[in-house]
Amino acid sequence: MTARVRGALWARLAVPAIATAGAALIVLALQHSARATVPEPTAPVTGNATYFDGLGSPYGGCGMPQAELETQNFVALNVFDTPGDGTFYPRPLPAAQADKMGLWNNGRNCGRWVRVKIGDYCTGVNDGALGQAFCRNGAWTADAYNDGTLDMLVADSCGDSNAWCRDDKYHLDLSKDSLNRFVKNGAAMTDLYPSHWNNRHISWQFIPAPSYTGDIRIGFLSGAQRYWPAIAVSRLPNGLHGVEYFADGAWKAATMNGDMGQSYIIGGTTSGATSFRIRVRDSSDALLFGGREYSFSLPAACSSQCSAPYTATTYTTGTTSPSASASASASASASPSRSASASPSASPSRSASTSPSASASTGGACTATVTTTNSWSGGYQADVTVTNNGTAPSTTWTMKFSFAGSQTIASSWNAVVSQSGQQVTASNQPYNGAIPANGTTTWGMVVNGTNQPVTAVSCSLR
Repeated sequence: MTARVRGALWARLAVPAIATAGAALIVLALQHSARATVPEPTAPVTGNATYFDGLGSPYGGCGMPQAELETQNFVALNVFDTPGDGTFYPRPLPAAQADKMGLWNNGRNCGRWVRVKIGDYCTGVNDGALGQAFCRNGAWTADAYNDGTLDMLVADSCGDSNAWCRDDKYHLDLSKDSLNRFVKNGAAMTDLYPSHWNNRHISWQFIPAPSYTGDIRIGFLSGAQRYWPAIAVSRLPNGLHGVEYFADGAWKAATMNGDMGQSYIIGGTTSGATSFRIRVRDSSDALLFGGREYSFSLPAACSSQCSAPYTATTYTTGTTSPSASASASASASASPSRSASASPSASPSRSASTSPSASASTGGACTATVTTTNSWSGGYQADVTVTNNGTAPSTTWTMKFSFAGSQTIASSWNAVVSQSGQQVTASNQPYNGAIPANGTTTWGMVVNGTNQPVTAVSCSLR
């Protein structure tokens, strides 16, 4: 008996295929329910684990494309807590049905990290039948894989009508590709799946983002435009409980996009404006970084509406909190440096260490630094910081580097990128060519291939 492969069944109905000038009506249809909530575990809990192939397209349940996640080790949480009942209830659940709410918590646990530890193996039947024992005609049995550990990101929801997603409130659905990245005694257990998986118990708990540095990332979703500015916020230090936007001289609470907990519908600084100013609340409902504000504009690629599933934007930061004023910056990027995992339990295949995988150009009016922020078997993610060392602002920039092997760029953001053999050339998007004197901008990429430092890094400004 093997674990059931659960597909990502949640239809992303909250994202319109076409946004029009009448999109305000769509926003009304997406009004989030009253903030009914569900108690969450404060210590490790034990549940059943299943696995699924991926987030689906274009978005996972949290509103992020899989390629844009800060790690490819991710999980889905249960939408409903309805033992024996496979009914599909409204999403998001209204406050009147809070008793049916699972740890998905109407999306409010999106973007959080969990530390997952492998538990006992089921020697019997674990088929997800509603109202039935999870390990029938057998027993939960410890083996050599117990206590393997991995830090994972909440990126999707499990709302299927089976016992795993309904009868077991502490069930986790794990990304299949992560199963062989669990680590025990410093070594990855690369043969856990498929031969030694079957159905497993796991224990898990919420944790802050491991070894967090840098700042958040902001992108616009497909269909976003000035009258329907739908954004996704990621790279969070401790999840996301709300987004507030500044409009007409006051801060206003943004509406969550359905129950996709990292996606919110914001508003411009004035009615119909394409400039935006937001601040974020984390899973403790505290303002992120002491009230740091993020100012950005609708990218030129979205001048009519965004056609890509995700269009990253750069931002500048400020703060309304005197205690946080020292950390305000005149120029910041939507793709900052972030260590995805550096805890002892992290898999060696997703190293957070940037020292062996950071390459920089030297000297001149422009420098560029390429830093690995996350890696996994078969690929990695890197941020590139372009710095204007001159005394005048730039209007455009270009940087080049070479891969050390046969690596290829799978996706990129905040730059126009081309590749010829090992040579990569990146130049600014229309919205981020201007770098102030002593300022920076950042772009990022997901790369297929072995994580190796790039070579021959160069940069130029005009």
